[in-house]
Amino acid sequence: MSAPDPAALPGIPKDAEGPVFAEPWQAHAFALTLQLHEKGLFAWSEWAEALSEQLKAAGPSDDGSRYYEHWLVALERLVAAKRLAAPAALLEMKLAWEAAYRRTPHGQPVTL
Repeated sequence: MSAPDPAALPGIPKDAEGPVFAEPWQAHAFALTLQLHEKGLFAWSEWAEALSEQLKAAGPSDDGSRYYEHWLVALERLVAAKRLAAPAALLEMKLAWEAAYRRTPHGQPVTL
């Protein structure tokens, strides 16, 4: 399996060094996607298609500021479609992270 070129993905925020992230969760979502691919749980072409579909669904008025939100939705859908996690388990984890975010003081790392 050849290593994917994440920087070749459509619309990915990047600089000369490669992908850039505005928030830590974005880097985590990015790393999780790469790790799932490296473990052979989905082909890179499947990932690129899932992300492309999500970006197209956002429409032409999307300015790119929500790129990693689209990334996360695409990842959740692919994980559910591949039955790597049950949709209910994904929702439970999402709600747990939202609750953790709300109770975390500004400027502090969010932890469960």
